[in-house]
Amino acid sequence: NFRTLGYPTIVDINADSPEYETVMSGIFAAKYAGIIVINGLGPWEILPILTVVQNVYTDPQVPNTVEAKLYEIGNPGPDSPVMFTTNFSLTYFSVESEVERSKIPTYISVVDTEGLGVLNAYAGDKISAEKVVKTLQEQKVAEKVNHRKLIIPGLLPVFRAEIEDTSEWKEVIIGPETAREIPAFLNKIWKK
Repeated sequence: NFRTLGYPTIVDINADSPEYETVMSGIFAAKYAGIIVINGLGPWEILPILTVVQNVYTDPQVPNTVEAKLYEIGNPGPDSPVMFTTNFSLTYFSVESEVERSKIPTYISVVDTEGLGVLNAYAGDKISAEKVVKTLQEQKVAEKVNHRKLIIPGLLPVFRAEIEDTSEWKEVIIGPETAREIPAFLNKIWKK
């Protein structure tokens, strides 16, 4: 019953440098300061602080995920490549940015792996060739393209034969192992 601890903590950051002020605000926000007084009002000063505050309330045991659905990058058409990845947000956003960099419009099918990356999902039995085929069917990917070529992550070459045998995707291409190799890979195997 110590009432003094019931009041919010107020921090007045009186710094000469706006960069220092932003850094210190982020530190105090992470340390649960209730009120932070700053001089800067520019978006570049406020946005990092708000990001830190948002991340204070995320559960570190729950991976950040994206919605498991079919994403269209760069206005793809019926001749565009189709690839899949997991719904771990870091994996998806890495793949998405590299596909954008390739300048080749692409369909990316995201498979629900409970937020695990490609190798962790495979090791934890959260992804299988059967699950990939089921996801492609649910997302009706085949209706969007006039070919049956599927690019799979280079870390999952064992899925190739099973996907070809159990689905309408008859040409499964083993893609690169890392996202940074995607632009060169797409430009080499997929003509514009």
